[in-house]
Amino acid sequence: MDLALDGRHALVCGGSDGIGRAAAHELALLGADVTVLARRAEALQDVVAALPRRDAQQHGWIAADMAQTDALRAQAQALAAGKPVQILVNNTGGPPGGPAHSAEVAAFLDAFHRHLVANHTLVQALLPGMRAANWGRIVNVISTSVKEPIPNLGVSNTIRGAVASWAKTLARELAPFGITVNNVLPGYTQTARIAQIVAERARSSGQPEEAILAGMRQAVPAGRFAQPAEIGGAIAFLCSPAAAYVNGINLPVDGGRTLSL
Repeated sequence: MDLALDGRHALVCGGSDGIGRAAAHELALLGADVTVLARRAEALQDVVAALPRRDAQQHGWIAADMAQTDALRAQAQALAAGKPVQILVNNTGGPPGGPAHSAEVAAFLDAFHRHLVANHTLVQALLPGMRAANWGRIVNVISTSVKEPIPNLGVSNTIRGAVASWAKTLARELAPFGITVNNVLPGYTQTARIAQIVAERARSSGQPEEAILAGMRQAVPAGRFAQPAEIGGAIAFLCSPAAAYVNGINLPVDGGRTLSL
């Protein structure tokens, strides 16, 4: 199986922690030069210092805010001008919880900008390099909510669904240029995001956090939460040459929790 990414340049968003950091690590193991993007410069420096590297590999970082569209576009274009990017991992922290019916319009707009608009901005900035190489991989880290909406995550459910439809459209448009577009749908994963969700559920329900965690684990046939590296491995596979004919899919990595096909 050809998993080698030597000579490829990957931009991994949300790369300072959790799934983004794990994906950056797995891509570096496969030989890619990796640039990690997030808001915290100090954290990104630590990530880059810890990334695996062979002799020719060069890793870097960009401190950016996904909600600042113009600045994000300029930073991505500058990165690609220095070295074209063939792999893009779109990954952004989810919006706060709560029901859809009571969410402020501003919450939907903010999430739309941080997710779909930011993803689209990065694709447009990096697409010339992918087309020139006749090779590219775009992987969006979204949620199992695109198959089964998750209770009390109204804004997230809405925006994740929009990203999935956008990605499916792009997959058909970009396939003739050797570019694949896929979505990874993480299940419950041991990250700061899951801690946020549990805390919000505890506040709204009055249940202890440990009881909520136990109920969540019980809903997973595997009986446990994923480790970030397990999601990162799925992302790295979709970025590899071996996945060249995998295009336009939503891949749940959830221990079997999703009930729908």
